[in-house]
Amino acid sequence: MTEQRERPGLFAVVISVLAAMFGVQTEANRQRDFSAGNPLAYIIVFVIILVLFVLSVAAVVKLVMNLTG
Repeated sequence: MTEQRERPGLFAVVISVLAAMFGVQTEANRQRDFSAGNPLAYIIVFVIILVLFVLSVAAVVKLVMNLTG
């Protein structure tokens, strides 16, 4: 008998990607992600978070550069 696991929702995918990016992913969540998750969903969420992070860092640097003259 095969075990059907429920697919993680969007919030779970985002939390899982953030935890993995910081290196604090639990083994249980990692197992859930690899057994029941859709790899494409994790890749898309990762790319979106990465782009937002890069844009945020660029905005902060630009702001600091403008404030320092």
